[in-house]
Amino acid sequence: MKNIAVIGSGTMGNGIAHTFAQFGYAVALIDISQASLDKGIATISKNLDRQVAKETITESDKAATLSNIKTYTSIEEGVKNVDLVVEAATENIDLKLKIFADLDKLTAPGVILASNTSSISITKIASVTTRPDKVIGMHFMNPVPVMKLVEIIRGYSTTDEVTDLIMDLSRKLNKVPVEVNDYPGFVANRILMPMINEAICTLFEGVAGVEEIDTVMKLGMAHPMGPLQLADFIGLDVCLAILEVLHDGFGNPKYAPCPLLVNMVTAGKKGIKSGEGFYSWNHGTKDLIVAPNFKK
Repeated sequence: MKNIAVIGSGTMGNGIAHTFAQFGYAVALIDISQASLDKGIATISKNLDRQVAKETITESDKAATLSNIKTYTSIEEGVKNVDLVVEAATENIDLKLKIFADLDKLTAPGVILASNTSSISITKIASVTTRPDKVIGMHFMNPVPVMKLVEIIRGYSTTDEVTDLIMDLSRKLNKVPVEVNDYPGFVANRILMPMINEAICTLFEGVAGVEEIDTVMKLGMAHPMGPLQLADFIGLDVCLAILEVLHDGFGNPKYAPCPLLVNMVTAGKKGIKSGEGFYSWNHGTKDLIVAPNFKK
């Protein structure tokens, strides 16, 4: 397995492409526009520069990594002769189902189809293909080149052979794969998203402010960043989409998204990607100030 296609050149997609390419895999990075692809490659280059500055890789390693990536605006062209496709498109079920139905027609029968979905059922995604045994979840964590965990999600029909192969592949990327079963939110987001949602409810109900909530969780619970900052980092729209999947999947009101989260996403306040969420962000800077809407 040496030829990998990655669908989507956004935050997760370019991180996945970066990681595979750095470990010597030939990567076809696919998106609907060349502008998106150019932005993705620029991000990969910038992240490689950080690695060079930290002396974890050399300039020649950076050049080799970039040379391993080719970009395509055509899925049909990009998935020719690949061994594995990793879909990293927006967390939208209709979009993912369309992509997988297309991939099923455009790739050879033996090609494994993986999704980086953070919450959507792998079994449902697999149902639109003729190869449900070869559909699996590879849920990477952000930022992909840095974070060790990969959640490997087995759909109802995913075989042991495919699961073992993807677990082994993840280890070759210097990741730690953890096998989980296909239930809403899997493990990571089933636990994480209710915590983030509760933090937002705590703010919504006026118990404490943004900085106070995050400080309690950082200093009291030894979290590297507070839940509200983490929500901005993930994307408030993504948090909302995952909570909606959990709420629909379990039918339990404890997963219902906080009204404040719903309103913020509706207003276009999505965190880093929009420049403002619970904090104001200047091109992703770590020098945060509480967003104007949340100042005391």
